[in-house]
Amino acid sequence: MSGVAVVTVVHGRHAHLRAQQATLARGEVVPDLYVVVAMGDPQIEGVLADGGVRPRCVPLAADPRRLPLAAARNTGFETARAAGCDVVIGLDVDCLAGSGLVAGYARAVREDPDRVWSGPVTYLPPSGPGGYPLDRLSELDDPHPARPAPAPGEVATGGEPDLFWSLSFALSAAAWERTGGFDEAYVGYGAEDTDFGRRVVRAGLDLAWVGAARAYHQHHPVSSPPVEHLDDILRNGRLYRARWGSWPMRGWLEEFERRGLVARRGEDWMRLG
Repeated sequence: MSGVAVVTVVHGRHAHLRAQQATLARGEVVPDLYVVVAMGDPQIEGVLADGGVRPRCVPLAADPRRLPLAAARNTGFETARAAGCDVVIGLDVDCLAGSGLVAGYARAVREDPDRVWSGPVTYLPPSGPGGYPLDRLSELDDPHPARPAPAPGEVATGGEPDLFWSLSFALSAAAWERTGGFDEAYVGYGAEDTDFGRRVVRAGLDLAWVGAARAYHQHHPVSSPPVEHLDDILRNGRLYRARWGSWPMRGWLEEFERRGLVARRGEDWMRLG
């Protein structure tokens, strides 16, 4: 059995999820399975549309103050694998799918299943009163400059594990099994996706980028640096250092330090106050 699954994890963001569902239904290839893992959010199933791509909602108990993102992704990917899907796509709930995203990922994974593939992501400006033009997303294409962005029809291999992000990626079911999935010791915000990039390389897999699989991140307010996640960043950062010997999220930690929120103590970062 084979098939293509899209997996997303969600707590709130109902309007963003509905928009994602609508773009998946408009794609050149429609996924065979759309898994939505609802982290402590029992309302999810009721807010999604009946038409187009109907999701399989999987509930997961969660403390909203420390969302189990790694465990939720594992739950979603294992649901897809158990359903017999040979291609599994992870898509952040805020991401709209470009018309070629599912087709582009499916082609790349099946042609080269020993790589974990990522596609360019455009961060969209705030939408107007009518929302984003879901049928004309390509007109808004402007990929994030901090990641590789091959043109449609092109690929780039030999990706850096530190550049992996979980906004949009795909891999074969066999490759997923080789990675061991996301490390569920990470809870709350930060580092679980950087850790996964390292696990990919440790499993003997390559990280690559496919230009056909384009996604569009819907705008929402953010804080930079994410002060509200400071404790999670310190906890998960220490865990990452124990795993891999270095600290992730250094830019945020240095900005916290400039603001007097943390201080470097030898190889550790400590919260002040």
